[in-house]
Amino acid sequence: MAHALLNRFGHKLCTPGSKDIMLEYVHFVRKNIRFLGFGYFTAFISTFGQTFYIAMYSGELRETFDLSHGEFANVYAIGTLSSGLLLIWLGKLIDRVDLRFYSILLCFGMAFACIFMSFAEGVVMLTIAIFLLRIAGQGLLSQAATVTMARYFDDYSRGRAVSLAALGFPSGQAIFPAMSVLVLLLLPWRNVWLISAIILIILIPPILLWLLKGHGVRHEKFLETAQKTEKLDENDKRRQWTRKQVLKDKRFFLAMMAMMSTAFVITGLNFHQVHLAEVKGWDLSFYASCFVIYAICQVAMSVVTGMLVDRYGALTLTPFYMLPMICSTFVLAYFDASATVIAFMAMAGITGGATATIISTVWAELYGVLHLGSIKAMVAGIQVIASALGPAVFGWLIDLDVGIESISFACGIYSLLSCVLLAALFKPRLLIFWKL
Repeated sequence: MAHALLNRFGHKLCTPGSKDIMLEYVHFVRKNIRFLGFGYFTAFISTFGQTFYIAMYSGELRETFDLSHGEFANVYAIGTLSSGLLLIWLGKLIDRVDLRFYSILLCFGMAFACIFMSFAEGVVMLTIAIFLLRIAGQGLLSQAATVTMARYFDDYSRGRAVSLAALGFPSGQAIFPAMSVLVLLLLPWRNVWLISAIILIILIPPILLWLLKGHGVRHEKFLETAQKTEKLDENDKRRQWTRKQVLKDKRFFLAMMAMMSTAFVITGLNFHQVHLAEVKGWDLSFYASCFVIYAICQVAMSVVTGMLVDRYGALTLTPFYMLPMICSTFVLAYFDASATVIAFMAMAGITGGATATIISTVWAELYGVLHLGSIKAMVAGIQVIASALGPAVFGWLIDLDVGIESISFACGIYSLLSCVLLAALFKPRLLIFWKL
């Protein structure tokens, strides 16, 4: 039975003319190795500004600055919210600035953020440091990784390109949390951030420039395609939406209301991982090591989602990608055994793997690629704002002695309603009573 199902769905996933999907992937990677490597590596170094990494230092930061869970969450929320608002404007620069210069600038920006964090004194400086880390890491570097893949690959390869580049995110999640636990046993937390800055300044820029070798030719081809698009008739030109046109489309706002639930829930839970481990009676080092499971599932699902997107389209898959995360929140709500961590990380990782690919490609399908940077900047900004609200709301609830089980259950309900909304938007036949 299982063999039959594998053969059936494996055949469907293969592109026409391909007998072996792995060979298809190998050929695709070989042909585009450097540019895919750029996307992957950019996503990887965004780790320094991701919630799960900053949260590993939450205990040290709360102790240093004398903050409660809720107070630290508020500091984090202010910094993240500010970065999200700025990202909506700043993120559109990727449409206008040479990618090579843009990447190096982001690299130095992240290094400066790490330096600022290492020397932070007082709550105000801590807030600014978090703002800088978030705008550089989760904001601009993450956007650069996904926008470039979605822009420079066509409809038949965009899903694979984004999914392969997005593997940089779980790679960071697999390596950095466990490493941070070990490093913090040897060095003060300020020194760790300073070392990170040195690495970003000395090692990363040459790698990025090498990976972008030959990008000028690729960009010229893209501009030629864009110029041809400008000559199409008005009906076809609507596939290349401007940001102003997108802002008039009600689907965008309704979809974002639903899609922001992923950032809200996962970021909120990851940010309070120290508290979660304490309440559940889990060893923090064990919890941190389980990020490897999260990463493995994220990697596997990212690859699978890339194939599915190229085969069926992101719009078709969008209503379903949050279902594993919903299950993970309910597991967290009702179970306390150590094995719960594994189940939670696995299911959250599956949604995490699907999220990066689907959210990055669905806008290209809806609105085209010509102005994708500015459109994706709005999306990323809203996602960052959601990631700011999650830790703040959860921290406030924790300070009010609301149990993590109740919080997790509420997150599951919110995410379930988001799935229903996405199904209504993109697959209306699933909900015949919905009428747009």
